[in-house]
Amino acid sequence: MPRDLILGTAGHIDHGKTALVEALTGTDCDRLPEEKARGITIDIGFARLDLGPYRLGVVDVPGHERFVRNMLAGATGVDLALLVIAADDGVMPQTREHLDILKLLGLRHGVVALTKTDLVDDTTRGVVELEVRELTRGSFLEEAPVVATSAHTGAGIDDLKTALAAACERAGEGAGGRGDSLPFRLPIDRAFVAQGHGTVVTGSVVSGSVAVGDELDWHTGDGRVERVERVRVRGLSNHGRPVEAAGRGQRAGVNLAGVPHEAVRRGQELAAVGYLAPSRVVTARVTASADARRGLKHRLPVRVHVGTAEVMGAVSLLDCDRVEPGGWGLAQLFLDDPVTAVWGQPFVLRDSSAEHTLGGGQVLQPVADKLRRRHTESLEWAERLWAEDPEARAVAAAWLAGFGGLVPADLVRASGVGPDDAAPLVARLVGAGRLAELTLPSNRRLVLHPERVAELEGRVLAAVGELHAENPLATTHDRAKAVARLAYLGDEPLVQAVADRLVKAKQLVGDGRRVARADFKPKLSANQRKLKDKIVEAFAAAGLSPPEPKEFANQAGGNAAALKDIFAVAVAEGLLVKLSEDLYLSAESEAGMRAAVADRLRAGLGATVAELRDLLGTTRKYAVPICEYLDRIGLTKRDGDLRVLAAARGPE
Repeated sequence: MPRDLILGTAGHIDHGKTALVEALTGTDCDRLPEEKARGITIDIGFARLDLGPYRLGVVDVPGHERFVRNMLAGATGVDLALLVIAADDGVMPQTREHLDILKLLGLRHGVVALTKTDLVDDTTRGVVELEVRELTRGSFLEEAPVVATSAHTGAGIDDLKTALAAACERAGEGAGGRGDSLPFRLPIDRAFVAQGHGTVVTGSVVSGSVAVGDELDWHTGDGRVERVERVRVRGLSNHGRPVEAAGRGQRAGVNLAGVPHEAVRRGQELAAVGYLAPSRVVTARVTASADARRGLKHRLPVRVHVGTAEVMGAVSLLDCDRVEPGGWGLAQLFLDDPVTAVWGQPFVLRDSSAEHTLGGGQVLQPVADKLRRRHTESLEWAERLWAEDPEARAVAAAWLAGFGGLVPADLVRASGVGPDDAAPLVARLVGAGRLAELTLPSNRRLVLHPERVAELEGRVLAAVGELHAENPLATTHDRAKAVARLAYLGDEPLVQAVADRLVKAKQLVGDGRRVARADFKPKLSANQRKLKDKIVEAFAAAGLSPPEPKEFANQAGGNAAALKDIFAVAVAEGLLVKLSEDLYLSAESEAGMRAAVADRLRAGLGATVAELRDLLGTTRKYAVPICEYLDRIGLTKRDGDLRVLAAARGPE
C-alpha cells in the first residue's frame, strides 16, 4: 500500500515555489484570479505527487510577509518540508521566518531546493549554498540535501524527486504512524460549493480516517461562542477524485450534507464524534524564537496559530516572568475565542500586529482551568504532561482535571493515548491505585486522581458532619441536603457517586435518601434519655397494639419538639422498629410477630389479613400496616386476598 504524506513548501516571495510545484506535479496551484493577475501566491494551493511507494499531498504556501497567516494554515499537518530558496536572491527575511515556523511546528524531515539556477553562474550558486548551510545549521534541515533546480529548463527536477523520496523514507513510521491510531481530525482550510453536491470543505487529515456515510462533529466556533454540530459525510474526494475513505496524510475534500457554505470558515474543524472539546484556556510548553529580540514576557498579547485557526490571546507565564530567546517555559494561553486542540499539538505565536513570529510550543492541556502562577505542585504536575510515558501523562491529566475528572475517552485528547489503549491503561492505573474510577448515577464512568477523590470524600463527610452538629438528635439526614452543601463543585452526580463510595466503604451509613456518618452517635440530654426509656418500656408492654407517638407529647414537656428525633434514636439503637410513619413496635414484639407469621404461613396455603389479625391478637388498625410492612421487607407477598411467604409463592 502507498504511504500517504503531506509535503509543504516554504520560502520567500518570488523564489519560485509555485513554479517548482508545477514542474514536479504538472499542477498550477495558483487558482485565484488575483494570483494570476499579480503573479504572486496569496492563498494556499494543492497538488498531488506520486513518488513510488509514497503518495504526497503537496501544499503550496504564499511567501509574502502579509500572508504568513495563510502559510501557517497550510502548514497544518505537514510531514516534511520543501524549503525553496532562489539562487539569484539567496536567503531572505521570509526564508528565515518560514524556517523558524517549520521548526516551531516540530518538522523533522525535508529537502532544500535552490531554484532559478539557470540565472546564475556556478560561483554565485556556491555562495548561496554556503548561505543555506549557515541558515539550516542546528535545524532539522542541517543534513538535508540541497538540490539545484530550474523550473524553466527542467534541470534538477528528477534529482529533486529522488531527494524527496529519500526524505519520505527517512520520515518512515515517524510521520505515517503519528496519527494513524488516533480518531479522525481535519482542520478546515477552505470550503466551496460543488454544483449538484453542496458544500465541500477541504483540509489535511492529521489523524485517523473517515468514510462516506460517517457522522462527525463539526466544530463551528464563531467568535466567543463555540458550537458543535453533528454532520454526515455525503461524499469524499482526494485531489478531485471521488474516494470511499480518506486517512491520515491525505488531502481530503469532504462533502457535508445539509451544511450551508456561508457557515463554514477556515479554522473550524471536523473530528470524530466526542474527540475534541473547545476551550479558551490552554496549558502549554512555550519557546521563544531565537530571533525574537525580547523573548516572551508575562501577559504578552499574541496571535495564536493552532491548526488552521488564528485567534488573539495573551501568554500567562507560570514559572517565570520572561522566556528568553531560544528558551522554554510553562505557560497558559488565555484566548479571545475558543479553539480545539489535542495533547502535544504544536502552535505558533506571532505578535498582535502580525508582523513577527515570536515563538510557539506544544499543547499540554487542551482544555484547562486557570493555574496559579509559581504554584509548585501545579507546575510539577503540568511538567509531567510532557513525559514520554503515557501512564505518567494520564495520571497528570487526571490530577490537573481536578474534581471535574475525565471520562476515559478524554485521555485520548488530554494525554495522546490511542482510543484502543485508553480503557486498558485506565484499568492498569486504577488497579495500581494511581487513578480512581467512579460510576455516576447516569452510568457515566469518571476517572479522577486519588488525591481528588480523597478530598471529595473529606468534603462529603464534613458536610454530613455539619448536619449532625446542627441536629445532634437526628440519626440520619436527608442526603440531598448534604449534597446541596457541595453545590459549588457543580456536579451533583459526582458528589452522589462519592457518597455511594463512602457507604460502600462503611464511612457513611444509609441509603439513596438518608445518610449518616458511621462514627456518629446521637446526643441526648439526661431528660431525653429518660423519655426514650419510658417510650421503649411502653412499646414493650403494648406488644402488637402499640401507642401512637403523639401520645407521648404531654410526657415530653420541653422535649416535645425533639420527640421525632428521640424515636429515631431508639430505632437506630435497635430498641424500636419503624413499620410506617406513625407505627412502631418494640424490637422484641416485631421479632415475635415475624416468627409467628412465618410459622403460620409455612403450615398452610396462605392467610388473609383477618386471619393474621386473629393470629397476632391485634386489631385491623394494626394488622393492615403490619401486613404491608411484612410485604415491604420481603417476608410475605400478596396473592389475591391472601398473604403467602415470599419464597413459597409460585411463578406468575
